[in-house]
Order: sequence, then structure tokens, then C-alpha cells
Amino acid sequence: MTLSRRGLLWGAGVLALTACTPAAPALIRPSATPSGPVRERLQALADAYAANTDKLGLSVTDLRTNATFSFRGDFDTQSASIAKVMISLLALRKARSAGEELSFENYGRISKAIRDSDNDSADQLWEWVGGGAAYDALASDLGLAHTHSDPRSTFWSWTNTTPDDQRLLMHRLATGTKAIHADDRLYLLELMGKTNPSQTWGVGHDKGGKVAVSMKNGWVQFKSLDNLWAVNSIGRVSGEGRDYVAAIMCRMPSFDEGRALVDALGADLFAAMGSGTLS
Repeated sequence: MTLSRRGLLWGAGVLALTACTPAAPALIRPSATPSGPVRERLQALADAYAANTDKLGLSVTDLRTNATFSFRGDFDTQSASIAKVMISLLALRKARSAGEELSFENYGRISKAIRDSDNDSADQLWEWVGGGAAYDALASDLGLAHTHSDPRSTFWSWTNTTPDDQRLLMHRLATGTKAIHADDRLYLLELMGKTNPSQTWGVGHDKGGKVAVSMKNGWVQFKSLDNLWAVNSIGRVSGEGRDYVAAIMCRMPSFDEGRALVDALGADLFAAMGSGTLS
């Protein structure tokens, strides 16, 4: 049975938390700032934050050394609004392959989908590019082996992915790939650097003006599955001696808990990546 969008989830663009919402439980954090080599620091952080949920994945590549750290990098979950990055790539690629300039309307939809996480814009782009079949083809071209549409739903938020795949996607955007025209990936990275300030938590946790961040977050409650919130953050961070791409993905009982977890881990990741290079 193919499921429709509206009865299945509650997420970006329609989030409405009332004053009656119970306070989220206190987040379990590292008891002390990890020390030692960067890889050991990242492992200590992942172990500490994993005490909050067994549905947490982290994947990082240090672009200075090309070394990768992965903690539950194969954690498979719904994409939510981080799928809007690939949807935007699909729109840019479709216009380019046809030898046409992307329409003004679709440029506007990409901007809204990335900067404001606008669902209606993503819906329109998803339909225009060809939905799940086009999405699966792009994932294959990018080498994202575990990123795919879901046969249970035609909605883009139901696409499945993993932290390792999303980290690889950001790596492709940052360093280049034959599957994406250089102008398109640079345009998208620039747009991801202009994310609405209310949505820069997670990988984009407040870094100050000297650090460049290109990012996208996603959050949605899957009522028909486990009633948990998928809360995800992907991006590239460069500046002040750092240059890395990362993906943090989790499922938590509430959006507030998921955002707190992803944001805290993103902040500690930033600190750890500033302590040296990952090898």
C-alpha cells in the first residue's frame, strides 16, 4: 500500500508545539571534555551521547587529511528535509541536461527549500524532477548505496539514507564529482551557507563570523512507524583551522530532544575538530 504524506508525519513547515508540551528530559552529555587525539575525542563524544538513544549516527570526514570517523554510520532512517539538498540538485541537473536555464520560479523554490526548509517548494520540485525514480538515479550516480526512495510512500521525506551516505554527499559537494556540474554544486553550497538563522543548529551550531558553514537540517515525526522524531543535520564547516563535512542523524521521542542532542553533538564536534587533525 502506498501511503500519503499528511497522515504519516508532522515536521518541518508544520511544527506546532504548544505550551502544554511536557518539558524534554535532561540531555545526557559527556561528563568531561574528551582529550587525546581527535579520533579518540570523537569516539568518546559518540559514546557519551549514545546514552540518550541507540538511534544515533555520526559520520565525519576531515577534508584536511581525508580521514573519516564513523559511529553507527550505517544507521538507516528517514531523510526528512535533508532530502531537499538532493531534490535541489535534481532540479539543477534536469535543467542543465536539457540545455536550458532553470526557471526563475524553480530557482526561487530551491532557495526556499534550502534556506527556509519550505515543504511546498520541495513538493513542487519533487514533482517536476520526477520523484522517487529520479532521486534513486541521482543517489546511484553519487555512489550513495543506502539512499533511496521508499515504496510505502511517494513523499520525499520518506526517502531513506544513512549518516555515511549523507557525509559522502557533502564530501561530493565540497570536493567535486562528475555526477554534479561544478557550477551547480558551488551554487548549492553557497545557498546552504545562507540557512535561516533559526535552523542553524546541529552541524551549523553557532560558530561565529570567522567560520563558513553550508548546511541543511531536517526534522519530522513519523506517526505511522514508531511515533519518534527523525532529527538530522548535514553540512560542511571550514575556518579557524577546520575543514570538515559531517552528518548527524537520530530518532528521539520529541523534536526538542532530537534538536538538543544534534545541536550539542554538533558543538562538541566543532571543538574536537579544532583540537587537531583527524587521522
